Amino acid sequence: MDFAERLQKQLLKHEGLKLKPYRCPAGKLTIGVGRNLEDVGITELEAMTMLSHDVSECSAELSTAMPWTSNLSDPRRAVLINMCFNLGFNGFSKFKKMLAACAGGNYELAASEMLNSDWAGQVESRAEELALQMRTGEWL
Repeated sequence: MDFAERLQKQLLKHEGLKLKPYRCPAGKLTIGVGRNLEDVGITELEAMTMLSHDVSECSAELSTAMPWTSNLSDPRRAVLINMCFNLGFNGFSKFKKMLAACAGGNYELAASEMLNSDWAGQVESRAEELALQMRTGEWL
């Protein structure tokens, strides 16, 4: 075992591994192996790695629960993944009328159902952009 591996093993032993944020003894918001989120944060590369992982998870969950989504054009499928990412799968799956319209190829109705929701009022321009992408099938 080389120096870096030994040091990491020792730090894991001393710091522990926490996969959810917690307050360290100094009161700092911390995650992982002692990562001080308040003072250190995360790097752009770490943020993009987490984003890639989260998008893959949303996409897989969507494909498993709603196999018909694999037949959508990339821009329309992206709308559903974007919403799932934002709302979590449970919140997203409550858009029953929008999903039924989308599954039936009625993208105009699907877009209208997206805009006729509390979610649209909360995210405003995001909902408008995604509804237009759903309607047109074109990336925005």
